[in-house]
Amino acid sequence: MHDNKIVIIVKDDLKSWQKLNVTAFLASAIAIEFPELHGRHLITASSNKYLPFLKQPVLVYKAEDINQMQRVFKRAKERELHIGIYSSQLFETMTEQDNLDETARYTDDEQDLVGLVIYGENKKVNKAIDGLKFHD
Repeated sequence: MHDNKIVIIVKDDLKSWQKLNVTAFLASAIAIEFPELHGRHLITASSNKYLPFLKQPVLVYKAEDINQMQRVFKRAKERELHIGIYSSQLFETMTEQDNLDETARYTDDEQDLVGLVIYGENKKVNKAIDGLKFHD
């Protein structure tokens, strides 16, 4: 059992490609920020080496609407958890600088959040995401 938990919350009304895109980017944020979570390379019986995974599961939940997303965001900030954000405006950007510029245009309360990644102590994460269901 792990002391900490990784969860990704994705707004349920997105198109399938958007949900997958948001999930991939948010998972990468955890991998980049916390190298201690990196697993070891996978090596097949053919002696081929493949990229490692994160060492612990990533649980994906859904938010029914922006209100649920904002509630989880607020609760995660109150509990001082590690948070990554993905706003709807990022679907229109093409570069990292575009992402940085677009995100900087809005306050936390103005972000049109469609995805969050939260990492931290199990109990705190559970309280932040209370009421959410696993994504289906």
